[in-house]
Amino acid sequence: MSDHAKPLGGRICTPTFLICLLVVGIALYFAGKRFLYGIGSVTNMNDGFPWGLWIAYDVVVGTAFACGGYVMALMVYILNRGEFHPLVRPALLASMFGYTLAGISVFLDIGRYLNVYNLYLPWQMNFHSVMFEVAMCIGTYIFVLWLEFTPAFVERWQLKNFEKRLNRVIFALIALGVLLPTMHQSSLGTMMLMAGYKLSPLWHTSTLPLLFLLTALFMGFAMVVFEATISSRVYRLGDETSILAQIGRIMSWILAIYLLIRFQNIFMRGEMGTAFSGSFLGNMFLLENLMLLIGLFLLASARYRTNPRLLFIAALAVLIGGSLFRFNTYIIGFDPGTGWKYFPSVGEQMITYGLIAFEIAAYTLFVKVFPVFSASHAADANQ
Repeated sequence: MSDHAKPLGGRICTPTFLICLLVVGIALYFAGKRFLYGIGSVTNMNDGFPWGLWIAYDVVVGTAFACGGYVMALMVYILNRGEFHPLVRPALLASMFGYTLAGISVFLDIGRYLNVYNLYLPWQMNFHSVMFEVAMCIGTYIFVLWLEFTPAFVERWQLKNFEKRLNRVIFALIALGVLLPTMHQSSLGTMMLMAGYKLSPLWHTSTLPLLFLLTALFMGFAMVVFEATISSRVYRLGDETSILAQIGRIMSWILAIYLLIRFQNIFMRGEMGTAFSGSFLGNMFLLENLMLLIGLFLLASARYRTNPRLLFIAALAVLIGGSLFRFNTYIIGFDPGTGWKYFPSVGEQMITYGLIAFEIAAYTLFVKVFPVFSASHAADANQ
């Protein structure tokens, strides 16, 4: 794709872009308040819920949304599926911003944020900590993503000499770009194994690392379909239904494997009655899996997944279902006992909305300034 990509061009300061900047401005106010007066001034987090929306959504769910670049690199460069190459750079761009903002969320969430440098001091590292492995992998992966996107900067500014040097090492970056998400996405599940009895048995299982890795895969593919569909409508790009339908077929197999493991695990542990008890937790379990079953039903049929509208609905259902699984594991299904309660404050919510708005605005800016979409797509957008 690097030889056949062009900026879309066009006006940057659209109403949507300006609204996003307004939301970002409000988020910056609350972020400033957090850094000046402490984390308690803007959040409802407490000793029972030491992490809240910033971790549960911005990191745990947000990094799964940002796995589009991971799954596309896996398909194109590892499995040699070259037909998906035009989707690599748009997916990589979304991943780059998604993971970068997840890193910012972690920085916001750390109580003594000025001591974050200790993470990178060898004598301070705890190599037996799952949280350390997640932090190092995510931090390194953010750096790798920006380096992987460097060819777009090189093409934009025509840095021929640097491009030759970059081509000599890009294979190593791609390899890291596949290895690191595989490690930390599964480890996000491992972290909640430590919750023990505090996590509902509907979500506390030894298969959590595998389930988190599988959700990262199918949510990454779903985000590629979601992003490509939205981009094609907003920027008037060419029709990509045929190639997106192929991704939908792959997604259906991963979904089927996930759901088989999920329900077999619940059945074997004797928790099926809890799932259908009519309780709040049971209903949340059913809701997350209902959304995934809807997605699987639509994607398993060639007739449905070749319909652009139904394919988009399927991707949206998968994203909702996967998000609910991760959110349920970290927040809804977690009960620290002794009456602790948590609901995100206005400040927490506004910072999260600001991060989302920033990602939308930055994505819009980059696709118009840098070569992200293929030349044929750019031509269609300018007609």
